[in-house]
Amino acid sequence: MICSVLSQRRAFVRKAAVLAAGLAGAFAMSAAQAAYPDQPVRMLVGFSAGGTTDIVARVLCKELTTTFNQSFVVENRPGAGSNLAAGEVARAKPDGYTLLMVAVTSAINQTLYKNLPFNLETSFKPVALGAKVPNILVVNPQLPVHSVQELIDYGKAHPGRLAFASSGSGTSIHMAGELFKLKTGVQMTHIPYKGSGPAISDLVGGQVQLMFDNMPSSWPQAKAGKLRALAITTKERSPAAPDLPTIEELHIPGLDQFDVSSWFGVIAPAGTPDEVVNKLNAAIEAALKKPEVQERFANLGAQIETTTPQQFSAFIKSQVDTWRPVVQASGAKVD
Repeated sequence: MICSVLSQRRAFVRKAAVLAAGLAGAFAMSAAQAAYPDQPVRMLVGFSAGGTTDIVARVLCKELTTTFNQSFVVENRPGAGSNLAAGEVARAKPDGYTLLMVAVTSAINQTLYKNLPFNLETSFKPVALGAKVPNILVVNPQLPVHSVQELIDYGKAHPGRLAFASSGSGTSIHMAGELFKLKTGVQMTHIPYKGSGPAISDLVGGQVQLMFDNMPSSWPQAKAGKLRALAITTKERSPAAPDLPTIEELHIPGLDQFDVSSWFGVIAPAGTPDEVVNKLNAAIEAALKKPEVQERFANLGAQIETTTPQQFSAFIKSQVDTWRPVVQASGAKVD
């Protein structure tokens, strides 16, 4: 009888200890989430400095640093069309201290690449959409064309002579060029770079002839006369460049329904606590409402977009579905 009582008492003590440990762990986790962030936060960018993804990330990190009184640091990890950075974030500890500035590129990559080590819809937890920007068709000023039609005529008269740059395989900049080739029949060679910065540098230098670049990184070069802007790739003109026509409105045969834009947002590794995600979402939304941030984005031609984490998740899925047939129709592949 005594042994039985002692045995029951020991079992009770063990259960109580396990329960206490569990409660302590839960309390510690809750406290850590409440204190977030209490150390520097890394925001990875899958492209080199100077491109639109990098610009948007730096604007947001500056605001988040002020909001939380904790450093949010941009780290550029260019390569494989942003997949290197995405893979690193997917493998990171899901605690909110490693984030990814994700772009439309990642939605395209789900079809473009055969064997990705992550899935955009399941390996990450969406935080917030930040901005959408149009792409613009820019050419080196030495190229003897001043309109989209003249570019098409030149390309057909000189097959294979045109090379178009992109910030990497699978980016909207790349796919806009592939879509242009598909719709016009112009033969052009794709030259991928590790970001818009080096691509624009070579475009200005004449190593490549044209690019369907994101507006924030190439429009300043066009206004300075270093590049010649021919058209914008969205359905509507941009308030930042009201005199620049859309490709659609030119009514060129084959180029109807030509609508390409880029978007940028923040995602975290799958498993990141909701409390952390919601805290980041609220801070990003507040930052995007600041007049100085809105003015900065407007000057770059970017349109601010805010979402809940759930809305951003649905948006990402829709983008994967939207770009899949475009990639397949273009025949573009990256192993």
